[in-house]
Amino acid sequence: MPRFEEERKDMVALLMERGITDERILNVMARVERHLFVKEPFVNRAYDDTALPIAKQQTISQPYTVAFMTQELNPQPGQKILEIGTGSGYQAVILAELGCRIFTIERHMDLFLQARMLFEKLGLRIASQCGDGTVGWSEFAPYDGIIVTAAAPEVPEPLLNQLAEGGKLVIPVGDLDVQKLRCIKKQGDGFAIREVYGFKFVPLIGKKGWNGK
Repeated sequence: MPRFEEERKDMVALLMERGITDERILNVMARVERHLFVKEPFVNRAYDDTALPIAKQQTISQPYTVAFMTQELNPQPGQKILEIGTGSGYQAVILAELGCRIFTIERHMDLFLQARMLFEKLGLRIASQCGDGTVGWSEFAPYDGIIVTAAAPEVPEPLLNQLAEGGKLVIPVGDLDVQKLRCIKKQGDGFAIREVYGFKFVPLIGKKGWNGK
């Protein structure tokens, strides 16, 4: 039996109990080996429904948060998706396994290099760069979806500008203690917005995020 197969099954069962209904996401999360994305001391907790520390005071999001954000984004095969905050690379791999073209930005060089090595090891073609994700990646815009895995004080305008018509932006917005997950869909000259309460992410640092640096 592959390593942690039963633990992945249990994780997926819990995701279903918590309201994740997209079979494609459940199937991918049952397949992707989350233990490859966590630090060695936490490998045995890789399939707990909790965030875990990685390097640079960052975290890998809890499985439910990954599944929920992905379900809100509703990515389709062939769509172009921008991720802000590569971290361990887990969210990017989930999206890639759903058949999307992934572009991902990480501000910490160490995390960027580790994730890139893991993408190569897994045989996935994921475009990545080290830089300020709050300004997006205009070279490849517009995007069918943008997912932000860190909390912003407000929605960065460059990300809204890089959405394709009908595209979706999923981003946690709030203070440093608790955030609302804002789900934004571009419709003509405006945006349809829905908010879901009760999330906690690491802060989004950058020119259009916290610190303004």
